[in-house]
Amino acid sequence: MKKPTLLVLAAGMGSRYGGLKQMDPVGPAGETMIDYSVFDAMRAGFGKLVFVIRRDIEEAFKEIVGSRFDQRIAVEYVFQEMERLPAGYTVPPGRTKPWGTAHAILAAEETIQEPFAAINADDFYGTDSYRTLAQHLQSGSPDYAMVGFVLRNTLSEFGSVARGVCELAADGYLKTVTEITKIEPDGNGAKYTDAKGALQKLTGDELVSMNMWGFHPSLFAHLRREFSDFLAKHGREEKSECYIPSVVGSLVESGRERCQMLRSNASWFGVTYREDRERVVASIRALISRGEYPEKLWA
Repeated sequence: MKKPTLLVLAAGMGSRYGGLKQMDPVGPAGETMIDYSVFDAMRAGFGKLVFVIRRDIEEAFKEIVGSRFDQRIAVEYVFQEMERLPAGYTVPPGRTKPWGTAHAILAAEETIQEPFAAINADDFYGTDSYRTLAQHLQSGSPDYAMVGFVLRNTLSEFGSVARGVCELAADGYLKTVTEITKIEPDGNGAKYTDAKGALQKLTGDELVSMNMWGFHPSLFAHLRREFSDFLAKHGREEKSECYIPSVVGSLVESGRERCQMLRSNASWFGVTYREDRERVVASIRALISRGEYPEKLWA
């Protein structure tokens, strides 16, 4: 069976972080978060990388990030372009924000013909997560998959975050996923303000999507339809985004696809705000001390 592909969503503007966090070194030898993702993916059995980036960062990204890998694994690039829309739709005046993760994945439609994983460029998912997802993608299962993480372990003490909160069916498959924004720590749990302005509480034990997915190429046809539906409803808005958890949730709830929930024993951490970086650097150093990663990834 053909090796799966790793699709890395690296087109985010990094507005809350204050820079292109995808290129920020966090490892002792100058490694970025992407370096650790690629290292883990390669030893889990992935055979190709596809980066989703913006054209305005292409040169810098290829020089600083992509050049580390092109002698080790096949690498391709695709571009998330705000103007790349279905016929009949145009970018509304004043919109500067990309259309979201569903649109970013759709940019890779012509490049990927094999089972693939999709991840964020600025998240650390850990070795076990990649191994578990690679085994699913190579198993021949027709189901999609998501690696789930415990909500309280994915929060930032420096500001709010958005998470896809998951509900599981009795058989362990994904039942619903609800995209919730502006989630903040609240003691051992979490809180957020809903669309009506009311404060809502979460236990912190909820399983959430951190955008670590396993898909088949059949996803792209679904994405085209779902994104068109999204534009019909929100295409004139300046900031609305089409999130991949919402798309998968729609596919699952309608019975068009099944999504298996994969539980990982690996640690997750991410960089949403610049202040998060210090904790990430310390966490990586601890993993190196335990022997999970070499001092220098690309010796």
